[in-house]
Amino acid sequence: MTRTPVPSPDDERWNVERRFIRIVHEHANGMVEFEFAVGEPGMFAEMILPRAEFEDFCRTQGVQPTHGPLPAAADGSAQGEWEWSLRDAREQHFRAPD
Repeated sequence: MTRTPVPSPDDERWNVERRFIRIVHEHANGMVEFEFAVGEPGMFAEMILPRAEFEDFCRTQGVQPTHGPLPAAADGSAQGEWEWSLRDAREQHFRAPD
């Protein structure tokens, strides 16, 4: 009989061995816009690199990239009020009206 282990508080700790990369956008000029996280996928740095350097970065970090940003929080929610990225700011918040 196999038992499912019960997570201990030690299992819940920040694990710096876990690395995440999500491609947000691949530009026509070869630049790759992506999110990089260590330990927790929801806390990430926004980065942009040329394709060759991005692939080297992925190899160095030992990750396979996924595509698309994390799902957005609901509009008007407390979490949604604080959840934004530089990309969001550039595209939505600071654009001059047409």
